[in-house]
Amino acid sequence: MNPRKQLKQLMAAPGYVIAPGAYDTLTARLVQVAGFDAVYLTGGGYSRASGYPDIGLLTMTEIVQWIARTVDTVDIPVIADMDTGYGNAVNVVRSVREYEKTGVAAFHLEDQVSPKKCGHYEGKALVSMAEMVGKIRAAVDTRRDADMLIIARTDARAVEGLQAALDRMNAYLEAGADLGFVEAPQSVAELAAIPKGIGKPAVANIFEDGKTPPLPAKDLQAMGYRLGIYPSQTHRAAIFAAQEVLSVLKRDGDTAAIEHRLASFNDREVAVNTQHWRAIEDKYLKNV
Repeated sequence: MNPRKQLKQLMAAPGYVIAPGAYDTLTARLVQVAGFDAVYLTGGGYSRASGYPDIGLLTMTEIVQWIARTVDTVDIPVIADMDTGYGNAVNVVRSVREYEKTGVAAFHLEDQVSPKKCGHYEGKALVSMAEMVGKIRAAVDTRRDADMLIIARTDARAVEGLQAALDRMNAYLEAGADLGFVEAPQSVAELAAIPKGIGKPAVANIFEDGKTPPLPAKDLQAMGYRLGIYPSQTHRAAIFAAQEVLSVLKRDGDTAAIEHRLASFNDREVAVNTQHWRAIEDKYLKNV
């Protein structure tokens, strides 16, 4: 079964799917090796990994290259961030075509103006509901493979309030989106209201220090959420670890004091699936 069908079946079955965030292709491999059923490619994480804040500075072409490399490297379904579709409904048509070519299993499309901001930044602005409905319809009509899921995201909670966000989301779902992602609810009560208030499966976005309470998976499942994306945990862990080892290297002139906490040479080779490539060498080059 291909990854798109895998994710579609996961969304149709009971339960709650945890999709850890990956900010680069190696991290996506680590998510797979850890045994998760899906991986989320966070646009904000990739932007920060490229040295920029999450304010829409990267182009669709740059993002698609990253997605394509990652889909080619992992076997589990990949859920990608399409930001605002990189423009209006016409741009969405091109973006969907390019994303679909990568083999991505799902993507989310949001209703901020372009360029967008991180969903937990202040100062967000929205396109009209009518414009976003047109963008969702453009995405649905452009999609060739019905197994590729379209996730509608609204950032209206911060701008217009929760009820307006639910109204917008239901309009987007009626336009053909498969799942609903209401960004940045600000309390447990608001989190609980979202799955009950929209007409299709709900997506939760969970990380520390944002506007949304980071509830355990069992609580989110009990509320009715079907998919949870965890965009920043792996990236924050990597930043912390790099800062720690660099501090030791600066202090001591070597990393001996911290080597017991670093991945081994073999850990690194497992992460990049070296054995797979060696098997290819053995198959095609052994008689050369």
